Order: sequence, then C-alpha cells, then structure tokens
Amino acid sequence: MGRDKALIEVDGRALACIAADALATAGADDVFAVGGDADALEALGLRVVADGWPGEGPLGGLVTALATATQDTVVVLACDLPGVTAEAVRALVDALVEYDGAVPVVAGRAQHLVAAWRRDQALGPLRSAFSGGERAIWRACDALRVAPVTFRDASWTRDADDADALFRGEPEG
Repeated sequence: MGRDKALIEVDGRALACIAADALATAGADDVFAVGGDADALEALGLRVVADGWPGEGPLGGLVTALATATQDTVVVLACDLPGVTAEAVRALVDALVEYDGAVPVVAGRAQHLVAAWRRDQALGPLRSAFSGGERAIWRACDALRVAPVTFRDASWTRDADDADALFRGEPEG
C-alpha cells in the first residue's frame, strides 16, 4: 500500500484506533499494538509493544502478542479492519468454548489475523512452530484446536490491503 495502514483514517479515525476501540468496547482489559510506528501510535493514545521478530511476518507478531498478554483470552486483530465491531470480537471469544483458538471463515478462507486465542494453550505450539522456521499462521495452527466461526455478515473482516478499494468500500478479494 505504500504507507502505514494502521494510521490511515476512515471517517476521521485511524484504523488502529478502530480496532483498539472494538477490543475495549468488547471488554478487553489490556489493549496494545504490536510493532508499527511506535511514536505515531502512541500519539494516538495506544500502548505499543515492539514486535519480537520485526519483518518476520504475522506469526511473530501473534507470538509477541500472546507472550505479552496477561489474560488467558487474547483477541488479535489486524490493524486494517475499518468495519470491525465489539460484537464481532465478542462472538470470537464466545466461540472459544472448548478450543484453543477461534478464527472467522469468510468465503472458505480462515482469517487468522482476526482471531481469539486461549493464551495458555496457543502460545507454546505457535512459538514452537515459529522457532522451527514456520511463518504462516495457518500452518502453525495444525497443532491447535481451532474453531471455525462463520458470521451472517462478515463484512467487518474486509481489510485495507488496497487504499483505493478501502475508500470505495469494495471488499478485498
């Protein structure tokens, strides 16, 4: 995209703040951003945790988030979800019941960057997979029990990989 997606404003709000607000409204005790432009994110009022493995892909960021979190239930959201809501976050948490993770499935594809995790069950296997050289979250999840979650309206999972599509309101595909 050529710029930091977390800082792109949609309806006057930075995408990172939209995600943080959804988490806080859903009841998250501790909301933080992993990686990114720390100065800019802190200026928005967000706590920032340095990615333990910058440039190594999203699995490293997920492991960093799970290792940093102090609660057993951890919801991780990509920073580029303009439509994410507290209701969606709560639905993911509710789906954990007897699983290690809960991941929305949209058009047959699991969206691992929008997921709820049981920290105590997920951190070890994900860290082990990362240490073994894996960088794809979906492959690292092979050792976990992950609940697929379907939503009647999954438009909130639309991400901002393309700024033009974001502002036209078109879904990514």
